[in-house]
Amino acid sequence: MRALVVGAAGFLGSHLSERLLSDGWEVVGVDNFSTGRQANLAPCSRFPGFSFIEHNAIHPLALSGPLDWVFHMASPASPPKYLAAPVDTLLINSAGTYHLLELALEKGAQFLFASTSEIYGDPLVHPQTESYWGNVNTIGPRSVYDEAKRFAEALVMSYHRTYGLPTRLIRIFNTYGPRMDPWDGRVVSNLICQVLRGESLTIYGDGQQTRSFQYVDDLIEGIVRLSRIPFHEPVNLGNPDEYTILQLAQLIQEETGITCPLIYEPLPQDDPRQRRPDITRAKNLLGWEPRVDVRTGLRRSIEYFRNELGMAGPVASGSNPVEFSAGAIY
Repeated sequence: MRALVVGAAGFLGSHLSERLLSDGWEVVGVDNFSTGRQANLAPCSRFPGFSFIEHNAIHPLALSGPLDWVFHMASPASPPKYLAAPVDTLLINSAGTYHLLELALEKGAQFLFASTSEIYGDPLVHPQTESYWGNVNTIGPRSVYDEAKRFAEALVMSYHRTYGLPTRLIRIFNTYGPRMDPWDGRVVSNLICQVLRGESLTIYGDGQQTRSFQYVDDLIEGIVRLSRIPFHEPVNLGNPDEYTILQLAQLIQEETGITCPLIYEPLPQDDPRQRRPDITRAKNLLGWEPRVDVRTGLRRSIEYFRNELGMAGPVASGSNPVEFSAGAIY
């Protein structure tokens, strides 16, 4: 099998690429390093079946040879990143998705799109099932990501219905683990790095908003299983164990053995009050459910971030004001 993984240098794209290579696939990775990192590609480079093209997938990609799969994993995904590049975020999920669907159609390849739990917005239904349409502010600051993903889902479904293209849609809930950018501003990386640097922990709002945290290995297993069956409707992939942000901060302090004071910042606009996946479809369809509990996942992640911060040397408090501003939503 030969796959194109777009966003291969990203947190999730690199893990997916490595898994496919481990399973004996040939993988062509694509990234423009707008948010991906060169270091994430190192594990893939050990495989003879890996090749890489530096390219911005907003634009069409000419690819020679046969192709069995297109995995579209490319998009800024953390609020600081997509708020800093709103137009590019909209375009990679709209124009980029269009060009990649056209490529899949041309090559006779199957297509998987990485969507997000953010399409549910600030949900009025809890937990969130795939049949829920969401509660999204179409013109708020987060809309550059939320609405981009919602449009992309509609485009993918249109190609499936119009051309019979074999497609998959996954809705990814908060995922964490090694290869995350320490400066991406997502809640797990944000709090772990603040603890390790001995800084105060930033809590937005009262910290009672909830999230469900999924370790990266579980997500990748779900993606691989979905690729093996012909199912074109959305599938939630997430861990249904639900934690408040304050509970997460407490867990991280317990696992590091470091206690830090908390500082409270205003809750960003349209920040969801609750988030938890209903994974009934994934269980029934894929025989899948998360296997890595949050404490185990946090221990692995803490070790990764400890090494990352050690490699980078001492980091001065406040040296990344964009990533650790109120834009660091969960």
